[in-house]
Amino acid sequence: MTAGAGTRQAMTAQQRQATGIILVAALVAMLAIGTALAGGYRVNLTPSKPLGLWRIIPLHRPAAVNDLVFICPPATAEMREARARGYLRSGFCPGDVAPLIKTVIAVVGQRVEIGVDVRVDGRVVSSSSLALRDGKGRPLTPFPSGIIPPGYVLLHSAFPGSYDSRYFGPVPISGILGLAQEVFTYVP
Repeated sequence: MTAGAGTRQAMTAQQRQATGIILVAALVAMLAIGTALAGGYRVNLTPSKPLGLWRIIPLHRPAAVNDLVFICPPATAEMREARARGYLRSGFCPGDVAPLIKTVIAVVGQRVEIGVDVRVDGRVVSSSSLALRDGKGRPLTPFPSGIIPPGYVLLHSAFPGSYDSRYFGPVPISGILGLAQEVFTYVP
């Protein structure tokens, strides 16, 4: 046996060991991600709410005003347009979009007026000014005013560039995944 043959065998053993370690690490990572998703954990990378780890808490009652919720937006023409414009990220909701984290600002029967800002039952919603154009100069169309119908809620985010019900209107409560709870977040 020559010295070169022993080196080749040693490298092969090292390669096998490295491959085994990588496979175990990948398996552990997949299990951790699967467990996190099954446990309702999500990562928020959008500026409308603090960046970081959030958890979906099951909601065992009707949604109420001021609830911070995770919600799957409906697969409507408005949402397809929002996705095409880059307002929505990829995810597991209908239309292949990620769930939104928004605050419920109006529920069934409440009157919503959308003009220069948003008013619910005559009261101005804080940080609800409307933008006429998005960050790329494209026009934004506000949703018409009206009464929130049964089975729907109106959503809002105080972030100035947020795409919320000011533009897409009420959304079905059937899309609510649960309450949004911060776990480990960072506000830049």
